Amino acid sequence: MTAETSIETASAAGRPKSYTTVAIVIHWLIAAAILFQIILGWRMGDEPKGPATYAIFQLHKSIGITILLLSLARLAWRLTHKPPPHPVGQPRWETIASKIVHVAFYVIMIGLPVTGWIIVSTSKLGLPTILYGAIPWPHIPGLPELAAGPKHAWHQAGEVGHGLLVKTTYLLLALHLGAVAKHQILDRDEVLNHMAPGAKPGWREPRAWLAAAGLIAVVAAGYLYKPVVKHAAPKPAEAPAEVAAPAPSAAPAAPTAPAEAAAPAEPDSALKDPVAWTVAKSSTLGFSATWAGDAIEGQFKRWTADILFSPEALDRSKLTVSIDMSSAATGDDQRDASLPSDDFFAAATHPKATFTASKFRKTGEGKFVAEGTLELRGVKKPVSLPFSLKIDGDTATARGVTTLDRTVFGVGQGEWASTDQIGGKVKVSFAITAKKK
Repeated sequence: MTAETSIETASAAGRPKSYTTVAIVIHWLIAAAILFQIILGWRMGDEPKGPATYAIFQLHKSIGITILLLSLARLAWRLTHKPPPHPVGQPRWETIASKIVHVAFYVIMIGLPVTGWIIVSTSKLGLPTILYGAIPWPHIPGLPELAAGPKHAWHQAGEVGHGLLVKTTYLLLALHLGAVAKHQILDRDEVLNHMAPGAKPGWREPRAWLAAAGLIAVVAAGYLYKPVVKHAAPKPAEAPAEVAAPAPSAAPAAPTAPAEAAAPAEPDSALKDPVAWTVAKSSTLGFSATWAGDAIEGQFKRWTADILFSPEALDRSKLTVSIDMSSAATGDDQRDASLPSDDFFAAATHPKATFTASKFRKTGEGKFVAEGTLELRGVKKPVSLPFSLKIDGDTATARGVTTLDRTVFGVGQGEWASTDQIGGKVKVSFAITAKKK
């Protein structure tokens, strides 16, 4: 035995010729997942930000955690099971290089998900991680609660580490795949047989071509994958009919026909004074916005309305609507978790948005406009709310919609302040059924 002989050849006796089935399955699963992750990572950086890219980001997190768990399992298996020996006669430097590459792979297989986990755990948005949209996964304990300074430092460290490990992954994949090709075609030894039992040396080995085809298929799948984008809350609001606001310059209505054609309806004496109304639970308060050109529909799940109103006593009517800003739902739990954050509603500081109105105008038969004030994120602005109203006995139904400029209220901070991704105009609509108290 020469100095160039494998350092493990002497201890090869009793070693298996291939890895165990468990190790082989985990190896190929991790290989496919890493390649798929690389493609998703490129798409996250290249494609325009929007619901689709957001969904890819969520999948990227899920696959990353899966790689972490598989890698830990693989490491535990490796520590308790002997690997196949290196080829007889393999130069010592190749054996050492092989060991370094394998250790480095464990570093990136565990380090990449962990640094990604740090990034998510220290994000300002505080987005939850729900693996594959079904299994909640916690943030790293202690990191979300850090003060702003240390939290930012951890976030920066996570991003730098993640970036370096990604570049290291490119290098390791090149070395690993190049080494496999060298062993299979030039050295013609049994290395491929370690992870593809039964494989013979040489370029004609079908298992080698099958592995190559599988890796190409994974890359293609990474580019072809189209995420399912949730555009609306699970229980969308009944779409209210939009009521046009009256034009200030609208001409007055033409005089009506003489009296004998139709006698004016007698006013409902029960409505001569403002009436207190109880809003039914089936009533809805929704909103719609655009994100990268896609419509996003949402609802507020918790809100209250204090209504004292009569179409016959508009001057004494009044309305107060209080909205729990942490109850916004758009059908995507991870996206919804970002809405109460300081970048959007700042619900921790301003838990409620309030619309109050004490001025009402009749604009047509059964049509009105409430002139009020909306306080959102601590900003107060006048808002006109057109709505239609129908009263049948003790039941009233009202529907309306108005458009707000989210930027006026500071909804969207930092990168979200721009309207090139999330449109500045947000429609707020309601459909109310109420009973007289």
